[in-house]
Amino acid sequence: MALLDVKDLGISFGGLKAVEHVNLSIEKGELFGLIGPNGAGKTTVFNLLTGVYQPTCGTILLNGKKLEGKSPAEISRRGVARTFQNIRLFKRMTVLENVMVAFHNQVTYSLLDGMLHTKRYREAEKQVRRQAATILDVFGLEDEKDTLAVNLPYGKQRKLEIARALATSPQLLLLDEPAAGMNPNETKELMDTIQLVRKQYGTTILLIEHDMKLVSGICEKLLVLNFGTELASGVPEEVLKNPEVVTAYLGE
Repeated sequence: MALLDVKDLGISFGGLKAVEHVNLSIEKGELFGLIGPNGAGKTTVFNLLTGVYQPTCGTILLNGKKLEGKSPAEISRRGVARTFQNIRLFKRMTVLENVMVAFHNQVTYSLLDGMLHTKRYREAEKQVRRQAATILDVFGLEDEKDTLAVNLPYGKQRKLEIARALATSPQLLLLDEPAAGMNPNETKELMDTIQLVRKQYGTTILLIEHDMKLVSGICEKLLVLNFGTELASGVPEEVLKNPEVVTAYLGE
């Protein structure tokens, strides 16, 4: 059974079909790329997978269990996390606090424990702090743990957003254009980070990306969308040479 199995997925806004008949199957541990020109429907697919939008048709199965109709919070608890094209950090919180807050779905103390700062609360917070520090160490951000997120360089803000998503212990991690705005050195470092996440945490990854060097360098399979429908799918070396894919990106 595939970790993620999407069949005939579609959504319409009024009379506009934004996504239509999209099929996607991702095995556990796979690194999968979702690509296509601007406006192809890639982020809409992410919004459907994470419950931001509800599909007009089709099914979304995670480990054989339906996700459609579930809220974003419930889907997160089931093991799906994401980052965004536009970085969404808690900018006035520290790097460490940004990661700690992502453990909210794993805390074991009650609201009353939190209000009264009971022993149970204090022990749980210490554990969360240790776990967050461990993740920052993996991402090379341990020296910036007390830095406000807004003061991080752009590339490290991207890494922090991925680290925060990883703190929710996802089975499936969705990365929406993680290399957007990065220079070549930052992009290379990001590629290494994504590979590290998959290797160290066993996380399955689905990413949207326009940087074809990054896509061809780390993705095992690709799905290409154009005008909300499937254009091509398969291994990168074949898909990226497909004349229809080239035309979709570069025009006639």
